[in-house]
Amino acid sequence: MNRIETLHSNVFSQKNVELFEKNIMFLAVGGFIIHLLLIFYENYYSVDIFSSKTNLSSNPISALYTPFTFILIYEAFLLIHYLPRSFTTSVAKEYEIISLVLIRKIFKDIPELSLDSATILSSNNLQLLYDLLAVIVIFYLIYLFKKTWVNIPKRKTNKSLNKFISYKKLMSILLVPTLISLCFINFYEWVITVFIAEGDVANLNGFFIDFFTILILVDVFILLISFQFTERYSQLIRNTGFIISTILLRLSFSAEGLYSILLLILGVVFGLIILRIYKLAEETY
Repeated sequence: MNRIETLHSNVFSQKNVELFEKNIMFLAVGGFIIHLLLIFYENYYSVDIFSSKTNLSSNPISALYTPFTFILIYEAFLLIHYLPRSFTTSVAKEYEIISLVLIRKIFKDIPELSLDSATILSSNNLQLLYDLLAVIVIFYLIYLFKKTWVNIPKRKTNKSLNKFISYKKLMSILLVPTLISLCFINFYEWVITVFIAEGDVANLNGFFIDFFTILILVDVFILLISFQFTERYSQLIRNTGFIISTILLRLSFSAEGLYSILLLILGVVFGLIILRIYKLAEETY
């Protein structure tokens, strides 16, 4: 356990976290500038740089998609960093990532917005409206989730709890190379799809589909390990409920249109209700 503690402290040291944040900032700014230059070059010289089926080059606003992608990778890293703290902390970060994914999608779809009165109620316009409303709803639900979480009575740590935290730190360490591998694999696939492959652009959320799938597996492992250290029914139900919430978020990536939005909101609402009931149980017992 001491080796795990030492390794975790080295991997997630303040220096490494700040270095990762600094590199992500440079990549986000650099990616934004490069994306703008590619859009200018394609539109000014009428050269097809991007795939003909994507709207990533139709408007400078769509260039915001690129820096948001790097920001989301940083948020995924923070989720891994916060994983040992508590189940609730990591779930709250999952909800924040989902809201940012939705905002990134809005920047991608804004160029398709039609202001023609004849097509004002087109499917693209309505989907953009749904996404905007969903961001507001999810933002408010995250606020309620964190407000509920802060007011839950905190229990004192003991030797068994510290051992459980060490296991979660081991999971966190193993997730770092997994995150890096996913970034490289999905970036390669994205480049091939956008710049080389013909036809429709593949789902650009591939990274988060894989990432949330891995999170579900990690959460299940943590839940199984927790059976060794707690017999509290309320805590086991809370952790199980959070896994169900993560599964609903993962399913939203596979759905389209309004169904995807409904799954997102349902996932966050389910987690909020579970946390509210858990809070009542902790206050009662």
